[in-house]
Amino acid sequence: MKSKELAVGGLLTALAIIIPLAFGGVLGVVVGPYSATLASHVPMLLAMLVSPFAAVMVGLGSAFGFLIRLGPVVGARAAMHALAGYAGAKLIQRGVPYSRVLLLTMPIHAVAEALVIIPFVGYSAYVYVTAFGTAAHHLVDSTIALGLVAALRPVLGPVLDNFARAGSKL
Repeated sequence: MKSKELAVGGLLTALAIIIPLAFGGVLGVVVGPYSATLASHVPMLLAMLVSPFAAVMVGLGSAFGFLIRLGPVVGARAAMHALAGYAGAKLIQRGVPYSRVLLLTMPIHAVAEALVIIPFVGYSAYVYVTAFGTAAHHLVDSTIALGLVAALRPVLGPVLDNFARAGSKL
């Protein structure tokens, strides 16, 4: 692991913790039993560009922030950001374009979040609401992440080893 990966991963982890704590009430969307915080996936989606380690670190940070703000069910769902982020970072390492990685990780993310809640709520309609809600939320946050990558590529490209390569394949 490079010190740049740790530094950028640490900054993205801080964002992943701060977003639910500071903006959960402002950017939060509730549809029945399902809740989503707009932009909460963005740090994980960006961490995929850094490294698998950074993506997992950011995912676990997100879980911590949501555990504090919304409790164990949402915290467990957010822990699945580590799984989706790891998968995405490995795909990027294999040269898959970033926009395609965002689409490929959407079902992994949605199914993982749906499955992890079953021990808490049982197998109910909430599982399906979570799966479809997470998929939609992932797509919205992917659009935000793509916009950030495009806007910040000229500034951050030299800092992040994978950033420029992935950004050129948008």
